[in-house]
Amino acid sequence: MDMERVLLSVAIMAGVTYLLRMLPVTVFQKKIENRFIRSFLAYVPYAVLAAMTIPDIFFATSSLVSAALGLAAAVLLAYRGKSLLTVALGAVAVVFLAERLMGI
Repeated sequence: MDMERVLLSVAIMAGVTYLLRMLPVTVFQKKIENRFIRSFLAYVPYAVLAAMTIPDIFFATSSLVSAALGLAAAVLLAYRGKSLLTVALGAVAVVFLAERLMGI
């Protein structure tokens, strides 16, 4: 890929990113009153994060079973209010132990 095409791609991505960040500030200048829309927008970041990470969880390990066990451990620890570091380390430990015990 030549340098001209790379720079054009970066410029387009920068423009789209700027537009997506600028549009809500200019379009929605007053507070959103609709409760449904407000609650919908409150959950969007969590839904996007889940949509980006959940598929990768199942392809990060060599076994679907160990990945599911790690996900279950992470969900359980997060539900109990543990810190992000504790959740991540707990999930990694469960996957490690599951793969060692199953001989994968």
